This record gives sequence, structure tokens and C-alpha cells, in this order.
Amino acid sequence: MHDELIFASATDLARWIRRRDVSSLEVVGACLERIAAVNPALNAVVQLNAEAALVRAQAADAAAARGDWWGPLHGVPCTIKDWIETNDLICTAGYAPRLGYVPPHDATVVARMRAAGVIVLGKTNAVSGNEVYGLTHNPYNLAYSPAGSSSGEAAIIAAGGSPVGLGSDSGGSIRQPAHNCGIAGLKPTVGRVPLTGHYPRINVMNDPRTSIGPMARAVADLALVLPIIQGVDWRDASVVPMPLGDWHAVDVEGLRVAFYTDAVEGAPPDEVVETVRAAAQVLADAGCAVEEKAPPLVEHSYPVTLDYWSRPEPESWEVWDAGEETKLTSLEVEQHLFLWDRFRRALIAFMESVDVILTPAAQLPARPHDDDQGHIAYTLTYSLVGYPAAVVRCGTSADGMPIGVQVVARPWRDNVALAAAAALEQALGGWRREGLAL
Repeated sequence: MHDELIFASATDLARWIRRRDVSSLEVVGACLERIAAVNPALNAVVQLNAEAALVRAQAADAAAARGDWWGPLHGVPCTIKDWIETNDLICTAGYAPRLGYVPPHDATVVARMRAAGVIVLGKTNAVSGNEVYGLTHNPYNLAYSPAGSSSGEAAIIAAGGSPVGLGSDSGGSIRQPAHNCGIAGLKPTVGRVPLTGHYPRINVMNDPRTSIGPMARAVADLALVLPIIQGVDWRDASVVPMPLGDWHAVDVEGLRVAFYTDAVEGAPPDEVVETVRAAAQVLADAGCAVEEKAPPLVEHSYPVTLDYWSRPEPESWEVWDAGEETKLTSLEVEQHLFLWDRFRRALIAFMESVDVILTPAAQLPARPHDDDQGHIAYTLTYSLVGYPAAVVRCGTSADGMPIGVQVVARPWRDNVALAAAAALEQALGGWRREGLAL
């Protein structure tokens, strides 16, 4: 029963707890045991909330006995990326100046998850290595990296220490770790989920790329969490009160799908190309109209992103306190914004006749820690336009590492991205326990 609990989906766990087939205390206890077993090797969970989580699980079970249900995730454990603030746990975000800092408030998304009944097990390492907590290791090969800033979240979920969690993604930081660790992840449409309580502070006026989103072993769990965390919070001025369509109601048959595998960083290896082609064939077999073609100007996404990275970023929402000077002149900044807008216009025109785009999640599968961890031009492209993008495992590399496929949908059609990702997961397997090193 222990393995059944730690590798179950959040959706199943929520149903089992509601049916009283299992207690929240049993589930939380099993996850804490798994974290104790694997985290010394992974270094994925950097702040553990064990005692408080067990107390909260007992309260969840007592509430269930009274018929008092807190929400759709009643009694289900989760983990939170260390860039997303929690009012009861240290949140360093991997920066030494914040060592010991406990935020006064939960991030909006954390508060909403708690209100839905989740039990926070702990905080997970941000970036594959940082000055406070060091390196996180890939659960399929400890010499390899999860990569990306949601690295700890992906690693502990893949290893069975947590069924579901929250990460954040600017250029690929949910999607690359999900790909490297073989789990599912969703970067929602920018403006759907509040960024209030995220550190580093994100100002949508100078970074309309970043989203907080769910990570899990099953696509259904992404769909379970998204309605909980989305919506206006009257703090983040970028959030749009846009309805979220039902992913179950999406008819995959008839979707217009474009796919491509080339990228400006270089051609991916055959195993990555073949995985994307296999995913495209799954959707073709499901009745989609599939065509191999890339959006116009896609080769410009990397240069535009490089210019964005050359601009300074403030650390506060209230005070301009950027610690470095821009590497661009004022004229170059204006040119950068012009080229960015031109790129966005080209992409939205392309989406008039396309419902879904399939690409590699990254040029390469997971790499050893001492190798280059870049190669994410595919994710950078759709960060620049803020479209919803899911990643799901669709293959395995020759050295046993997961290979994910990115599923991009039209803006605000997060439900379509989830439905297409779920079809790929069902046909090609999604997350797999086989091959875990722990």
C-alpha cells in the first residue's frame, strides 16, 4: 500500500481520501517517509514541514469524519518551489541575503491551495544549484541535472515524494525540469494566475513572460490544480478574469496541429525528433489535422530573449532597486520592444489557423551536471508570447533519461493544451516509475 500511495496521482489520492479508503495521515506519512528515503541523494526538498504537515493531516481526517470537506484537494500533500512564498517556512529563493527569511504572507497561489485542502510538505530547491542549498540531482540518474529553476519540484515529484506542486516559469523553468525528470508541467497563459508572492518579484510591465503553474506526474493533476490557483486576486494587476474551459469537453478530433523540431540552437538528436514525430502521429491517429511547419520569425525568439536578459530587473515591487546597469542603450531597448511586438504579432497571426503546436521540450534530454544545461529555444519562443504550454513525457533517451514534448495552445486555451497533452500521455505513457535510480 505504501508504494501505491507515494506513486498515486493527486486526483486519485483526493478521491480515496473523500471515500475514506485511506486517511490523509497515511498519505502524508507515506510521502514524508519517501522524502526521508530519497532526499539525501536528491537534495530536492530544502525546507521540510513534517511536524506541521502531520498535525494538519490529523485535522483533515477529523474534519472528514464530521463531513466537513475543505475543498477538492482535502488532505492531499504538496510541495512548493522556494521562489513562491509561504508564511510558515523559510523562503530564501536560493539567495544568501534571504537566509532565515520567513515571509509574512502566503503567495496568493499558496493561500488558494491551502484553502482547497492541501497540506504543504515543504519547499523545494530553486535552480539546479544555488549558493544556499547547492545542487539538486535527477532521480533517473543522480549524476544528471533536473535543470531549470523548478528543479527541486520536478525531482521530488518524479521520485514519489510529493504528488503535486507549484513551480514558476519565465523561459522554461517548469517545462525543462518536467522534461528532464519525466513528469507533467503546465505554464499557464500569462495573466491567468497571480504572481503575488513570487520572488524574484515579477512586474508584468517589464516581463510579460512569467507564470506560476502546476507540476505533477499526471496531466489530470495539472487540470485539477489550475482552476484552484487561477483568477484575480486584486494585487497582481496583470491578471485577467478569463473563464477556464473544461479540458474534458475538448474534442481532440479535428484540432489543427503544427509541429516542428528545428531550433536556432542546433538540430536535436534523432531520439528527440522521433519522439516529437511519434506525438504528432498520436494526434493524427486521433483525428487531428497535423502538418509539419514552424511559425514565422521563430528564429528571432532567441535573439529577442537575449536582449531581454540584458535589461536590469528590480528586486522590489515598490522601489526601483535594480542592482546593475542595462547592457542596452535606450535606443536598443526601444528596438528590442519593437522586435518583440513584431514577433508576437507574427505568432498570433499563425495561430489563426492552428490550435496546437508540438515541439521538443528542449533540444537535448537531461545532461550531466557539468554539461551545458541550456538548449531551451523551444520554450523561450512561447514565453515571449505568453501562450499556455504543457510538457508531458513521450519517450526515453538511449541512456534512459525521459524525453518530453511541449504542447502549446492558443492564448487562454489552457484546456486545449491539457487535453492534447492528456491524449499523448495516454498513448505514450507519461511519467514512468521504471528507471528511477532511487
